[in-house]
Amino acid sequence: MEEDRIRLLQVSPSLGLGGTEKVMQSFAVNLDRKIFHTAIYSPSNGPRGKLIREQGIETFVGTDLLTVLDRFQPHVVHIHRAGWAEPGSLRPFKLAKIPVLVETNVFGHHDPSPEGQLIDRHLFVSHFCAKRYAAVNSIPAVEPKYSVLYNPVDTDFFLKRCPHGRKIPTNSFGRISRADKGKWSSLALDFLPILKEQVKNQKLEPFQYRIIGGIPEAENYVADHNLEDLVYFLPPILTDSEIAEFLNSISFLVHANDTGESFGLVIAEAMAAGLPVITHPSKEMRDNAQLELVDHGKTGFVARNTQEFAQYVRFLLTNPQEARKMGENGRAKAAKLFRAQDIASKLGNIYLDLLKMKKAI
Repeated sequence: MEEDRIRLLQVSPSLGLGGTEKVMQSFAVNLDRKIFHTAIYSPSNGPRGKLIREQGIETFVGTDLLTVLDRFQPHVVHIHRAGWAEPGSLRPFKLAKIPVLVETNVFGHHDPSPEGQLIDRHLFVSHFCAKRYAAVNSIPAVEPKYSVLYNPVDTDFFLKRCPHGRKIPTNSFGRISRADKGKWSSLALDFLPILKEQVKNQKLEPFQYRIIGGIPEAENYVADHNLEDLVYFLPPILTDSEIAEFLNSISFLVHANDTGESFGLVIAEAMAAGLPVITHPSKEMRDNAQLELVDHGKTGFVARNTQEFAQYVRFLLTNPQEARKMGENGRAKAAKLFRAQDIASKLGNIYLDLLKMKKAI
C-alpha cells in the first residue's frame, strides 16, 4: 500500500544539467517503487526538473524546506552536496527530527561542524575520494559511518542504443562537458597541431574532433591554429538519448580536465557505450578518480603530457580493431560496477540498514 512505503526525500542545490543532479534523478527512477516513495527537493528549478517529473517523481521546488519536510514526512533524507560545511543547511533536518540522514559526498570533503554530525552515512562516489578523505582528515572512511557507492549509469540503455558490432566512425573522436572553463585542460587542445601535422606529412586520413561544451578560449585556440576544418563545436545536450547519439558519432572519448574527476560520469557513459577513453592524471591532491575508471592499455589510455596524448589519439584512430576491443573491455567494466539498477539496489539496502540500526522501522 502507498502509506506502507518508505518516504525518501532527495535534496540537491539545483535541478540543472550537472552530473550530481543526473545521479539524483537516476536514484529516484531506479529505486524500488514498491518499497520507496521518492520525492525530490531543490530550492531552484532547472531543465532536469521536467525530466524527473516526466518519470513520475514528485518535485518540490523553491518552497521552504521545513514546510516540505512537514508535508512529506520523510523517513530518509538523502542530500547531494560537495561535503564541506554549509552553515545552516542541515538545521531543518534537525528541527524536523528526520530519522535517517544520508549524504552523497560528491567531492570527498570533510564537514567538521556540529551539523555534520547529524549525517548517518557519508557516501563517497569513488574509492579515490574515500582514501583521500581518510588520508587528509585522519578519519577511517569505513562503515557504518562511511562507504563507497559508485554513481549509477544506465548501462542497459547504452548497450541497447550503442550495441555490440555497430558501425563506428574510424576518423572521429569527441569530448563532452559543461561549457565551463573549470572542466577544461590545455591537453584537450594542445595535441591537435601535432596530430594535424602528422595527417599532412604522413598522409593519414583527416579526423573530426567533435566537442560539446566548448568555451570561448577553446574556440579561439581552434581559430588561431587554423583547425576549423577538423574541430566541430556542438550545442549542449541533456538526455541519455542525445548522449547515445553523440557517442555513436565518435570512436573514442578524449577526457582532459585539470580539476580531475571525483567519479567521472561522462567517462563511465562512454565506457557503457563501448568506447575507449583517453584521460590524464591530475596534479597534487586534486580529484583523480578518472584513473580508477580508465585502465591504461585495457579500457583506454592515461597520457602524462601533450606528446603522449597525441600518440594515443593517433593509435586509436589508426587501430580501429584495437580501439573496439578496448571499448568493449570498458563496457564490461561499466556494466559490472556502475549499472544503475544494481547501484540503486545497493542504495536501497543502505537506507533499510540505517533505518533498522536507528530503530526507525
